[in-house]
Amino acid sequence: MVTLDLYRVFYAVAKCGSSTRAADELFISQPAVSQAIKQLEMQLGTTLFNRTHNGMELSLNGGKLIFRQVEEALALLDDAEKKLTELKTSASGNIKIGATDAIFSNILADKIVQYNRKYPAVKIELITGTTPETLSQLKENKCDVGFINLPIEDKEVNFKGMVAQLSDIFVAGDKFAHLKGKKVSLSDLQEYPLLMIESNTVARRALANYTQTLGIQLNPDIEVENWDLMLKFAACGMGIGCVPREYAAPMLESGELFEVEVLPSLPIRGVGIALPKNIPLSYALKEFISMF
Repeated sequence: MVTLDLYRVFYAVAKCGSSTRAADELFISQPAVSQAIKQLEMQLGTTLFNRTHNGMELSLNGGKLIFRQVEEALALLDDAEKKLTELKTSASGNIKIGATDAIFSNILADKIVQYNRKYPAVKIELITGTTPETLSQLKENKCDVGFINLPIEDKEVNFKGMVAQLSDIFVAGDKFAHLKGKKVSLSDLQEYPLLMIESNTVARRALANYTQTLGIQLNPDIEVENWDLMLKFAACGMGIGCVPREYAAPMLESGELFEVEVLPSLPIRGVGIALPKNIPLSYALKEFISMF
């Protein structure tokens, strides 16, 4: 099989019309150029150039027949190499980000806006789902980076640290105003209607694991599928909700909700970055991750 380097020498000689000028362009010696042309002619079984006193010109039944195809093929290869280089040195292409709706809204939104302003050429695809769903997407190479609720263990993905802390608290609306300023034991919360996120979530499992260590089992009166719905229900007096303080901050500041202080307080969780295993990171993705 003819090597690509021989075609590159052929193309340089054809463009320059001289093996000497081609040698200068390729940064190799003139004898090396002549040897490469002889080798290529031998392998193809035809004469590619006519040697004249003015230099070298393409032969009618050899060099001229293949010149255009060689030029197009080299251009395609150069373009492919350029694109690969751009992936490593410039932000282009696209990145697929997986996370829950709450993580997108409360943690990633501002960063995504900043990134888009800096790298408008990068197409950003947002893939929403629970943390287990995001992990599945990573394993199937359907997303490039996942922002997941911690704690969680999964040896099939790479964890790259924590990007935000989540402080789970209990919140309530005016219906439970008599609890303001009081400290309520976790066990006493069983006497009130409770709102909790769905049982298949990391947040719910973390709460259950912690309360079990205290010999307490908190059973929800209402399970909700997202934090926004829980906050709305809590503000309307449907129960006391367990939610990250960071997600409830606007409604706590406005007074629509207040924090029910519990003893002992719940442990701090976090949001971490997860990446697929054995997949090289594009420059665009590295730049996005570096923002955290």
